[in-house]
Formats: sequence, C-alpha cells, structure tokens
Amino acid sequence: MMSANYISTLMLSSSLRYSITSNQAALSKASTEATTGRFADVGLELGATTGGDVTLRADMSFADQLVDTNGLVAGRLDVTQDRITQLSTTATDFLKDLIAARSTDGGGRIILPPASSNLQDLIGALNISYNGSYLFSGINTQNQPVTAYAAGSASKNQVDSDFLAAFGFPQSSASVSTITPAQMQSFLNGPFDAEFASPAWNTNWSSATDQVMQSRISTTEIADTSVSANQTGFRKLAEAYTMMADLGNANLDQSTFQVVVDKAIGLVGSAITDLAALGGSVGTVQQRLTTATDKLKTQKDILNNQIVGMEQVDPTEASVRVNALQTQIQTALALTSQLQKISLINYL
Repeated sequence: MMSANYISTLMLSSSLRYSITSNQAALSKASTEATTGRFADVGLELGATTGGDVTLRADMSFADQLVDTNGLVAGRLDVTQDRITQLSTTATDFLKDLIAARSTDGGGRIILPPASSNLQDLIGALNISYNGSYLFSGINTQNQPVTAYAAGSASKNQVDSDFLAAFGFPQSSASVSTITPAQMQSFLNGPFDAEFASPAWNTNWSSATDQVMQSRISTTEIADTSVSANQTGFRKLAEAYTMMADLGNANLDQSTFQVVVDKAIGLVGSAITDLAALGGSVGTVQQRLTTATDKLKTQKDILNNQIVGMEQVDPTEASVRVNALQTQIQTALALTSQLQKISLINYL
C-alpha cells in the first residue's frame, strides 16, 4: 500500500532557518580559531586535560608579573646606584678640598661654600623618589626620609643647642676664636658625634627605617631592593659636611680649625669606603635581578610553547571551514529567499 508524504514550504523554511543559525554559530567559532590560532572553547576541546592548561597559564601569568615587577625594581636600583656614585664622587672631591684647606690661611671661609652645598646635595640625593616612592626611606616609602638642615629644623636646632651648651656662645660669636683644640676635640667626639648616631639621628635627621624594601625577583628568590638613609656612610658624610659648614670655622684659631678638618677628613675617607661597599652590594642585587629576569623570560617561553601545543589549531583548516560555512549560509539564504516567493496566489 502506498502512502503520500507532504512537504510544505513552512517545513522547508524552518529547516533552512535552523541550518543558517547553526552554521552562523559554527562560523563564529571557526573565525575565532582562524584568527587566534587556538581553540575557541578550550575547555570543551581539551576536556579532562583542561586543568593542566589552566595551571600552565597561571604559571606563565605569575612569571609575567615577576618580569614586570623586576623592571620596576631595576629602575629603582639604577637610580639608587646613580645617587650612591654621585655622593661618592662629591665626597672624593671634598676630601681634596679639605686637605688643601687644612694648612691654608682662611681655610674655614674657603671650605664653607662646598661644605654647605654638599650637605644640601646629600639631603636632596637621599630624598629622591621614583614612581612616587622615596628610595632611601627603607619600608617607610611614602615619607621623605631626611629633614632639611636649615634654621628652625630639628637637626639645626640640636646642633646649635649642643654648641651653646659646650662653649657658652653660638657659632656666630667672635668668642669662637677662644675655643682650644682640646675643647673642640672633646665636643666633636662627644655631643656632636652623638647627633649622627641613634637615637638622635632618627629623631632629628631621619624618618627612614633601618629595614629596607624586599622584593620577590623569581619564584624562589627574595632580595633587598632598596637602601636606607640610615646607612653609616650617609651619616658620616652628613656629620663631616655639617661640621665644616656650621661650627663657626671661619673664626676658629688655626690649630683648632685643623682639629675640625682632621676629624672631617677621617669621616669623609671612611664614608667613601662605606659607599663603595654599599654600591657593590647594590650592584650584586642588580646582577641577581638581571639573571632572575632572564631565567623568567626563558621559563615563559617554555610555558608558552606547552600551552600552544595544547590549545593550537590548524589555521589553514579553520580558514577552509570558514569558507565552507560562509558558502552554506549564502546558499541557505538564497533558498530561503526563493521559498518566500512561492505562493498559491501565483497559481490561482
């Protein structure tokens, strides 16, 4: 027995619309894969191995973050090293000036301008900031580490107070000429020295912390990546520059003046040695940072290759699919257009 099957334009139109919708979704997926070279839906394609892919991507993201962070740390260390070198060069030049002024008439007046200038340069160098953080503040990076040495400052007030207590008159007094070498030696080795040691230094001069910044420079390494203004070399320079700038040296007796100069020469010479060691320590960290960054970049390349191996699709094959799907969609659209033109009215 034969049966009749009925095919309506509605059924054909519905079938074509479904085909178009399905192919458009497939086209979007194929286009993405042809453009990116990786699966449009990695989880769907990899299935149970998706966890491994996610882990690899997390490891690569962490390595990438460390490389970026190391770039910022390298910038901070470069500026820090530059300032240490600058201060060392200035100190070396000042040492020559001290030796020349020691036996020169009017040496106190001659040495005053460079001493005052160097003190301000030292404070300015230690107050340098980078990316909004003070480099020599230890972990207290939001606060300027060293106060200015000027009238009314805690550091200036304390030096004035110590001088007055020791001699009974201020640095500007003509009586400064009566200070004996022994008296000056006692003052320099006593209350004046104490101003550049803890706790006076931390009270009157510095708000920096002894603890310095630490940064993770690799997956296994953490390094000290800043320098504190409380380092001994900086204190010695501050002491030498201050004693040559603000102890009334221009009016001192020559033999007393030589006591001050000899003390300053010892401090500056020792500070130069300290700064050389400090610069060497910073240089060591810079080298470690460079090595760590190079290893991280190599690690990123390895991880990326592994990820590509899991997620990669053949872009040529994806392009072929794109073309085939576009053809199918165009054909379906053309057929739909033709079906819409079919009407019983045409046959009445």
